[in-house]
Amino acid sequence: MNALKSVASSDDVSELNHLAFRSLRQHLRTRIIGQAHLVDSLLVALLADGHLMVEGAPGLAKTTAIKELAAALQGDFRRLQFTPDLLPGDLTGTDVYRPATGDFQFAPGPLFHNLILADEINRAPAKVQSALLEAMGEHQITVGRNTYPLPRPFMVMATQNPIEHEGTYPLPEAQLDRFLLYVRIGHPDAAAEREILKLARAQATQAAAGAPAPTVRLSTQQILAAREEVLAMHMSAAVEEYIVQLVIASREPSRYDAQLAPRIAFGASPRATIALDRCARAYAWLQGKDYVAPDDVQAVAHDVLRHRILVSFEAEAEGVTADALIDDLLRLVPVA
Repeated sequence: MNALKSVASSDDVSELNHLAFRSLRQHLRTRIIGQAHLVDSLLVALLADGHLMVEGAPGLAKTTAIKELAAALQGDFRRLQFTPDLLPGDLTGTDVYRPATGDFQFAPGPLFHNLILADEINRAPAKVQSALLEAMGEHQITVGRNTYPLPRPFMVMATQNPIEHEGTYPLPEAQLDRFLLYVRIGHPDAAAEREILKLARAQATQAAAGAPAPTVRLSTQQILAAREEVLAMHMSAAVEEYIVQLVIASREPSRYDAQLAPRIAFGASPRATIALDRCARAYAWLQGKDYVAPDDVQAVAHDVLRHRILVSFEAEAEGVTADALIDDLLRLVPVA
């Protein structure tokens, strides 16, 4: 009897977690108009305990998206505007000398928040980028001889502007590989643009009267419990093999198409295999499924692999993109 009660209780908690995240997704889509893919990518990254790079022109609600997500979670948010004169200590914090005690005391930097927006990350030099990426990979930072853990959950959303490259420091492929997802967003259509106008007017009216509290508020316990459910989702051996073969095909494309081989300079790393697995699980969970299907893998494949497959110089000169190569891989690799 106790075992049955435990199972029922577990099912109830799982259903509540699903309802909470579905409510959160609906709430965000009413606040960030015309960017449904960005909203879903944020939630996938949150559920998969990863970070995402977002590339898009100014004014496409990148900052608004992460701020609205932070407002709906029991956590804090910090925006970091990356500039060429930024130093690693400006992110991590530093040891400050206290004359009263004669010793040094650590002053935490802005990375000690739950959600971080690294705005225009490619405008900061390599040392600053490395400090951020170390925090992303290890969930901790080291200052002097001491190591400090970062809060949980901890998620970074970095942005890049695709139309202005003067004075930038592009991230090397090895550093880009640390991002779970690389998301590209475009302008909304006319219908969404009209909805944006209505929302902007409504928000201006609300601001004049006093901003309302967010309608959704997820606790840290709910996020961590949802992550456990995502990891526990059923994935058949055939789907797992499909993930592996997609990544292997990016490294050995000649096995599938002789014309594809010279277009790929370097294939995806094993980190891509892990990322495909985690993201496909998170995406399927968001759809309300209790198993992972091949179409869930395909739904996240571009964002997971886009920054992990290096297009050859010859193919790039011909206008071939990483997205086109991923389309080829999805077409050529059979679903078991």
